[in-house]
Amino acid sequence: MTELKGFNLARVEKRVDWTGELFSLRLSGAPLSFKAGQFTKLALLDDDGTTISRAYSVVNAPSEQFDWLEFLIVANPQGQLTPKLQKLNTGDTVYVGQSAHGDLTHDTIPKQANDLWLLSTGTGIGPFLSLLDDINLLPHSDNIVLAHGVRYEKDLVYQYLIEQLQNRYEGRLRYLPIVSRETLNGKLNGRIPELISSGALVDRAGLQFSKDNSFVMMCGNPEMIKDTSPVLQQLGLEKYRAQTGGNIIYERYW
Repeated sequence: MTELKGFNLARVEKRVDWTGELFSLRLSGAPLSFKAGQFTKLALLDDDGTTISRAYSVVNAPSEQFDWLEFLIVANPQGQLTPKLQKLNTGDTVYVGQSAHGDLTHDTIPKQANDLWLLSTGTGIGPFLSLLDDINLLPHSDNIVLAHGVRYEKDLVYQYLIEQLQNRYEGRLRYLPIVSRETLNGKLNGRIPELISSGALVDRAGLQFSKDNSFVMMCGNPEMIKDTSPVLQQLGLEKYRAQTGGNIIYERYW
């Protein structure tokens, strides 16, 4: 295939179809230096040879033992890239960026953050799975809440990994699945900002948001982030800045 500046060529080693639209690709052959929680770009060529690329978070943690990268992707029928990615099968090739970026990393979490909140929607859970699975740099917080908001129960992906992580963290990690378009026993119903405003999220977590102890990372739908940030600020939390610190940091997915 054609060489692309800033990209390496990777091979699809495995794919998992979670639903008709949601799938994971495991890629090999594209070396990438990254921190758990960061993202890079995937790219393919259009029919006229134009490069189509988009940023995706790496789901797996960095490891010297494995030469692969995994990405969680939702197909958008109107999108330029995701329908093409969804058609990839084992043995097919795809371009992977040569650099990684993003601030949802271990380095960003303040040392005094006793309570770590990881708020995600859809494929936004990806960087948090990477962050939690990095055995070389496990988050130090005594209390970690992983909240994952989806439309339907079928969209609650990587259940096997989440169970493994809960066992590894020995009670420090609390997983809160949230479903917005179904009412299910044992799962919160609604959107993350409303569940924070009503107190339902903290009740289920058994943990309060605190300016002194909490650090909140958010990733996923921009509407969730836009609506959740002011709710958290009303509780006394502040947006994080490298120079001054704070409690809230996020990565928008589009």
